[in-house]
Amino acid sequence: MDFKDYYRIMGVERTASQDEIKRAYRKLARKYHPDVSKEADAETRFKEVGEAYEVLKDPEKRAAYDQLGANWKAGQDFNPPPGWDTGFEFSGGGFTGGDASAYSDFFESLFGHDFRSAQTGRRQAGFGARGEDHHARVQIDLEDAYHGATRSITLQHPELDSSGHVSSRQRTLNVKIPRGVKQGQRIRLTGQGAPGLGAGQAGDLYLEIDFKPHGMYRVDGHDVYLDLPVTPWEAALGAAIKVPTPDGPVDLKIPKATRSGQKLRLKARGIPGKPPGDLYVVPQITLPPADTDAAKALYRKMQQELAYNPRSKLGVETS
Repeated sequence: MDFKDYYRIMGVERTASQDEIKRAYRKLARKYHPDVSKEADAETRFKEVGEAYEVLKDPEKRAAYDQLGANWKAGQDFNPPPGWDTGFEFSGGGFTGGDASAYSDFFESLFGHDFRSAQTGRRQAGFGARGEDHHARVQIDLEDAYHGATRSITLQHPELDSSGHVSSRQRTLNVKIPRGVKQGQRIRLTGQGAPGLGAGQAGDLYLEIDFKPHGMYRVDGHDVYLDLPVTPWEAALGAAIKVPTPDGPVDLKIPKATRSGQKLRLKARGIPGKPPGDLYVVPQITLPPADTDAAKALYRKMQQELAYNPRSKLGVETS
């Protein structure tokens, strides 16, 4: 998938005001409208311009795209980095030109099903209106889900300045992370959304939890997985070893004849909850290097004394 430079498609600078972007869209939409244009690629260009405008007309989408696009060029092979929109505070608003599937795979990968959308709009209340709810995705350490924590989280909220350019306002909140919080779960901060109008209450802020990439663990729902290196003799003969968990090391019995990729369950050692998840240890058999004469001799002895052909079921003879 190629990166799309929406500014180049629209023929405007990255510093363009919202009014300049609107004027550029109107001009290009007239030029490439399939009903009137004689250009051979009018329909394709019309769709490209519509997609670019869908992003650049919206200060929230534009600010997120600008941060992402600073390190990419048009035509470069592209996959959105994990958590690319973390820390952006959105009020939502949906799409004016149809759903995300109407646009390119590039657009879908950024602003598709997982992109923030408002859960509630302004609600009338007497002589005022309730403020919009805001939404943001935040990343926490897996260990915070095990123990709970209070973390300082900085959010960026895109907004228009007086000249029609997009700028970002930052704010920092102290957020209580509850023990047992799960991937995708939302934490509600009452009154931390947009201000209300008149006597209306402020909206709420919903923080969607995402776990930071971890060097040892991966998460699937309530469950946590750990790839554990083991020696050939531990796998063949069995062993009792200590393994790390996000809640501290525990003792684990490696059964005899354990295979690489086999799952060993540590019950209730996953993310806390009612019920708690499990922690699955996945043994990965590693071979000692044959980097000394003694090690090479030992491997040759194994080759001679062990009648072992891992390809026997494939009908392949040993050499």
